[in-house]
Amino acid sequence: MQRRFTSPTLAYTLFLGISCLFISACGFQLRGVGDGAALPESWKKMHLVTGNRNSEFSRAVQTTFAVNGVQWSDKADANYILILGPERFSQSTLSLNAEARVSQLELTMQAKFTVKSGAGDEVMPESAAVVIRQMENDPRNAMGKGEEIRILKSEMYNELAQQIMRRIGFFATSVP
Repeated sequence: MQRRFTSPTLAYTLFLGISCLFISACGFQLRGVGDGAALPESWKKMHLVTGNRNSEFSRAVQTTFAVNGVQWSDKADANYILILGPERFSQSTLSLNAEARVSQLELTMQAKFTVKSGAGDEVMPESAAVVIRQMENDPRNAMGKGEEIRILKSEMYNELAQQIMRRIGFFATSVP
């Protein structure tokens, strides 16, 4: 028994094929976890200095760097030392609704970081990484708002860690 393609099926398949061709031709690539920052081999042995190694932000940094090939080691064995400052989270009002209640919030998370050599010399000066998100607010749903902020904060920790990874990767590959 032979199956025949109908005209809409053939058109849909052709459309998908051409779309994939155009997307790949323009250089589009999905942003992945471990493909953005190629570190030189000498930068892949690091030590992390942070105020709280078990904070969600510190864990996000450790995971992001490990996915990119960094091996966390003791201070004595490390080629470079990543020093993380505490993350700062703030939220501010963007707009109010007709009842003078907050309808949009802006969430900001930032952290300072620096990189030193294993000997303690500053290699990369202190920099600040910042992530800003906006969210709609429903004043009648306080429980939902709290949960949404918690989820956004978790995403912001990961984005902040990836931003730090990309900056260090760019710095490491541009320095002779």
